[in-house]
Amino acid sequence: MNPINLSSSFTSGPRVAFVTGAAQGIGLATAVRLARDGFRVVAMDRSGDQLHAEVARLAAQGLDVTAAVVDICDRAGLAAVLDAAPRVDALVCAAGIYNDAKLLELTDEKFRQMLEVNVMGTFIPSQEAARRMKAGGRIVTISSRGALGGTRFAHYVASKAAVIGLTRAMAMELRDAQIAVNSVAPGFTDTPMTRSAPAEMFSAWENLEPSGKAASPDEIANAIAFLCAPSTTFITGQTLFVDGGKSLGGLGI
Repeated sequence: MNPINLSSSFTSGPRVAFVTGAAQGIGLATAVRLARDGFRVVAMDRSGDQLHAEVARLAAQGLDVTAAVVDICDRAGLAAVLDAAPRVDALVCAAGIYNDAKLLELTDEKFRQMLEVNVMGTFIPSQEAARRMKAGGRIVTISSRGALGGTRFAHYVASKAAVIGLTRAMAMELRDAQIAVNSVAPGFTDTPMTRSAPAEMFSAWENLEPSGKAASPDEIANAIAFLCAPSTTFITGQTLFVDGGKSLGGLGI
């Protein structure tokens, strides 16, 4: 991790939000949205060059975003990033991975890696942030509509279902501290991760959506920002599906 000093960048007053996986996709869109909402944002990612390039671009637009290069499973590194800021008001766990594998071909290594990044990579930042939050803190995890099930990604389904369960458990333990913990479950979203699939596969996935197209990362960021807002005081332990209605199933009549 690169040494950073966030204290020199922040003064008391504005709320500070930390966003993991902020170099691209939903994490980047969330960093932008929260900065526009008045948060001072610490954008975290392990892809240093990409993260610094994006943060420089946002800073040129007048947005208050600082880069912190760190791995989400590196507890000591995360603690250092959190301690470098004067306060921790919100955390968004947007970092995660996905890969495709049939159940009978899925290896132990792939399964463990998925759980390590998607579940431990949510647990560790959330625990460290919660230890530093005061009343009014917000933690938003990113699960997935895929938690409801699907073919060719049992390991991903299991990891995102675990994130939903973890979110509920954290919300129950943190409610007396007045820290709200919620999850956003995106449907198929147009991100660099989904665009890495062959074009014909991406198109086929889009055709399965009720709207006939993928969500934009901004749509997901809007939901995340709602759950991070100081005015959203009576929602905790919930999972908000942002999937254009696909999770409803069935056909209208």
